[in-house]
Amino acid sequence: MNALRSFNSSLIGRNIPGTFRSTSYFPSSPLLPLGAASVYLRASERHANYSRQQTLSRCNSSRILSRIAASTPHTSELSTMPTTQDHSSFANYLQAAVTHIDLDLSVHFDSKTVGGTAELHVNVNQSGTTELLLDTRDLIINSVADKHTGQDLPFKFAEEHKALGTKLTIGLDKKLSEGQSINIVISFSTMPKSTALQFLDPSQTAGSKHPYLFTQCQAIHARSFIPCQDTPAAKLTYSAAITVPTPLTALMSAVPQNSPEASADGAPTHTFKFQQEVPIPSYLLALAVGELEYRQIGPRSKVWSEPSMVEAGAYEFADTAKFLSAAEEVAGEYVWGVYDLLLLPPSFPYGGMENPCLTFVTPTLLAGDRSLVNVVAHEIAHSWTGNLVTNATWEHFWLNEGFTVFLERKIIGRLHGEKALQFHAANGYLSLVDSIHQIGETHNFTALVPDLSGGVDPDDSFSKVPYEKGFYFLYYLQGLVGGSQPFEAFLKTYLQHFKFKTLTTTDFKNYFCDHFKDAEAIQQIDWQTWLYSPGLPPVENDYDPALGQAAEALAKKWHTSDLMAVGSTGPQGASPDDTKDWSSEMMVAFLDKLASYRAKQPMHRKTTRRMAELYGLDSSKNAEIRGSWYKLAINAGVYVPMSVSACVRSHNRTVGIVTDRKL
Repeated sequence: MNALRSFNSSLIGRNIPGTFRSTSYFPSSPLLPLGAASVYLRASERHANYSRQQTLSRCNSSRILSRIAASTPHTSELSTMPTTQDHSSFANYLQAAVTHIDLDLSVHFDSKTVGGTAELHVNVNQSGTTELLLDTRDLIINSVADKHTGQDLPFKFAEEHKALGTKLTIGLDKKLSEGQSINIVISFSTMPKSTALQFLDPSQTAGSKHPYLFTQCQAIHARSFIPCQDTPAAKLTYSAAITVPTPLTALMSAVPQNSPEASADGAPTHTFKFQQEVPIPSYLLALAVGELEYRQIGPRSKVWSEPSMVEAGAYEFADTAKFLSAAEEVAGEYVWGVYDLLLLPPSFPYGGMENPCLTFVTPTLLAGDRSLVNVVAHEIAHSWTGNLVTNATWEHFWLNEGFTVFLERKIIGRLHGEKALQFHAANGYLSLVDSIHQIGETHNFTALVPDLSGGVDPDDSFSKVPYEKGFYFLYYLQGLVGGSQPFEAFLKTYLQHFKFKTLTTTDFKNYFCDHFKDAEAIQQIDWQTWLYSPGLPPVENDYDPALGQAAEALAKKWHTSDLMAVGSTGPQGASPDDTKDWSSEMMVAFLDKLASYRAKQPMHRKTTRRMAELYGLDSSKNAEIRGSWYKLAINAGVYVPMSVSACVRSHNRTVGIVTDRKL
C-alpha cells in the first residue's frame, strides 16, 4: 500500500548506545508519566449511548472468540517457526521467537505519546540462547524484567540505523534450551516523533471537537509503537488493555472484550480490552482512538466512524456481507470472527489498511452511491492473502499483494460478472506499465522479488509492481493450468496449507509445482525471469476488452468532436445514456483516456462544459471521478462550481491543484 506519512518533528532525545541499563533512560522526562492518565475534561454527550451499544454488541465477544479458537489450531500445531532471516529486522527470531504479547497501555494526547508495558512470551528455538534481540525506533525503555522471577534484565541499544531503527539487546539471566520459554516485561513509552502513531488535533477531525489517534505499522513501523520482532516472519497473538480519556473510544485489530472499564481512581479515563487469537505479523498491530460510534451492517460487521459520518458509512458499506460471502466462496472459511470497518477522519492519507477484524478506510470512499466500495473487496481479500498467509519478508511482498489483487478480482467477478474482472485486470496492466516506466525498467524494485539487503527501507520499494505484476503472473499461471476451475481449487488448498504461516517465493513455487506436477504446461514457466528480473512481464496476457473499448470509444467521440478546440456541442447524439450503468472505474477510464488524447491541445471550454452537464460530472461525489474530471476542467479553463480547498477538505486527494481560486 502506498503510504504518505506525516511525522511529528519534536525531538525528545536519543537512545544511548553501547551500555546495558536496567533503569529508565529518561527517568526525569516530564512528557512520559507512565501509568498516569491524561486529563481530558470535555465529557461526551454520546458516551452513555455508546456504553449501551457496547454492552449489547460485545456480549457476543466470548462466542466470537470461541468460534475463532475452534478454527485456530493449538500453538504446537501451527508450525509457524520461520526459517528465513529478514533483512529489514534486527530480531533474532530464528533463535528466540516472541509468540504472544500482552499490552497494557495508556494514550496521552497531551504529550502525543503512548506508554505502559508489553509482556512478551518468548519461545526458545535454539539451545544456548542468551539474549533476545528486538526492533525499536524512537522508544524510551524504562525497565526490562523476567516476569516469573521479578529480576531486572540488562538491556542495551545499538547505534541507530537511519531506515531500520535501533536494535535492542536484552540479556537473559541464563542460557535457555530449545523448547523452553520465558516471559519478559518491558516498561516503555513512545516519543512524539513515532512513525507509527499519528495524533490529530480536533481541527483535523470531522467533528472538530476531540483529538484522534491512529496507527500505521506497515511495513516496519510497529517498532516505533512497541518493542517487538518487527518482521512478518514472526507471527504472534496478542491481548491489550488500552486506557484513554473518557469521551473517547479505543479500537484495535482484534476482538473487543466486554464494555470499557472506568478508572478505579476516579480519573477521567476508561480502559478497553482486546484479544487477537489468530497469529498475525507485527505490521498488523493497529490502534485507533477517537470520538467513535458504530452501526451494524451485517451479522459479522459494523462500520465505525466519527458521529457525523457513521450513517453515510453504514449506507456505503451495506453490501460488506456480500463481499465476505463471495470471498469465502473462493478462499474458504473466514477465521477472524468479526470484520469491521473504521472510517478515519478526512485527513487520513491512505486508501485502506487491512488490519485484522478492523479495516481502516478513507472517507473518500463515501461517494453516496456505493461506487467506490470495491476497495473493500481488496481489504477483505487480505483476510486470507496477507493476514492469514503472509510473506515471510518484504522481498516477497508480491505474495501478499499479488494474491490479494487476484482474490479481489475474483470477488468482483463473482458480484459483477467476468467482464468486470477483465476490465479491472486490463486497467491494472496499464497502471503496471506506467509504474515500471516511472521507476525504470532495469530498476531492482520492478522485479517481483527485489533485493532489499543492505538496509533498504521496504517502504521505498512499494509500488504497483507487487500488486499488478503479481496479479499478472498468477493470471498467467491460471491460464497455463487450465483456467479458473483448477486454479481456484489450487488456491483453496494453498491457503489451507499455509494458513497461520509465513512463506517465501520458493515455498510458493515448490507447492505450486507439486500441486500441478502432472501439468506439462508448467514446464515452460521461466521462473527466473518472472520472479527475479526487472521490467515488464515476459509474457502477454489476453483480457476481454469489451468494457475498456466502450470507455475508449466514447473518449474518441468527444475528442474528434472538437479536434481543433474551437468549441462544439459534443458528439452527435450524445446523451446521459452514454454512461448509463457504467461503473465508476469505467467513467474514470473514459476521462483519463480523453485527457491523454487532449494532452497537447485541451478541448474548448464550451465542449468540456457540455460534457460535464450531460454526465453530471460537477455533482459527482466520487473522489476518483472528480479527480479525473478536475484535471480535464483545469486544462480546458472550465469553471467548476466548487473551490479547490473544499475539494481537498472533502476528499483529501491531491489532483495537481495548489491554489484556492475558483476555476
